[in-house]
Amino acid sequence: MPLSSSNYLPQNFLPQIQEQVRKIHSDVEGLQQRLCSDYSLCHPEELIFIGQYLGIPKPPLENCYSRDLRLVACLNQLHYGLQLYQGLVKALGGISPELAPTLNTLQLDLGDFAANIWQQIEDLQVAPEVMPTQGTLPIFSSSFYRRAGGVLIFDHLQGFLDKAYRALRYLSQA
Repeated sequence: MPLSSSNYLPQNFLPQIQEQVRKIHSDVEGLQQRLCSDYSLCHPEELIFIGQYLGIPKPPLENCYSRDLRLVACLNQLHYGLQLYQGLVKALGGISPELAPTLNTLQLDLGDFAANIWQQIEDLQVAPEVMPTQGTLPIFSSSFYRRAGGVLIFDHLQGFLDKAYRALRYLSQA
């Protein structure tokens, strides 16, 4: 189903987003490798039950993949998801002193990406009166749960970024 021209993002938006996604992917891959090598937490699928126990949320993106794709609804979900992941990364603080600088950088990069999405929402003049906030974040009761949660959060974030980039690429095509 073709979209009207008002449902597209400016083409110059995509290269900026592509660089942000690449940077975040790089940070996440480095963190995942460290958790794997340092703590033998290499397989997120083995940690699914722990993720359910911890209540690690996964933000929805159905508005970016529905038949009646709506730009504003998709951008709102992307913004919410990036804010959620920013909060989840913040909740991982204390996971390891060696990983702290990369976690801080990742948190800032996610915030910048969310701010760019929000700017597009404002540029379209469809921003809500109040910026949406993130929901409840998990509390990690032990270093093992924090590390296991990190593996799951990073795995979910990689998938979220891949879907987000594909949706934004589609929405940038004229």
